[in-house]
Amino acid sequence: MPIHDDIADFAAALAPGRAIAGLDLGTKTIGVAISDRLLSAATPTEVIRRKKFTLDAARLVEIAQTRELAGIILGLPRNMDGSEGPRCQSTRAFARNLATLIDLPIAFWDERLSTVAAERALLEADASRRKRAEVIDQVAAGYILQGALDRLRHLRASA
Repeated sequence: MPIHDDIADFAAALAPGRAIAGLDLGTKTIGVAISDRLLSAATPTEVIRRKKFTLDAARLVEIAQTRELAGIILGLPRNMDGSEGPRCQSTRAFARNLATLIDLPIAFWDERLSTVAAERALLEADASRRKRAEVIDQVAAGYILQGALDRLRHLRASA
């Protein structure tokens, strides 16, 4: 399955009635969120502690199979001016490697400020510093996925 830079192309490649995953790719962890089958709501689900690519990818393949996913959205960490730096290159390389192991469409979603929004939400929920550290990546993945789901819903409404 190809990697899509355009969310509309990604939407066209999705199998109907199946959930999609959103990933917040960090250097130490991967935050994971899963949508419902109607593609309306994102739910933060887990944090994968990164070890090496093969182990990280094996867990993602397992999630894709058990959740019967239709596709994967990867947060793309653009710079604030919209340009792509080394972290974007690393994310794109991860997507290329993952695409060789998983037969699902993969797309990118601009994740600027998703971690800031997740941190703010956790602070408002009065989560302790330790609790925030444990869940921040999966909550950020939820923000990334929800942004993509909202865009997909808009595309469907205007079609």
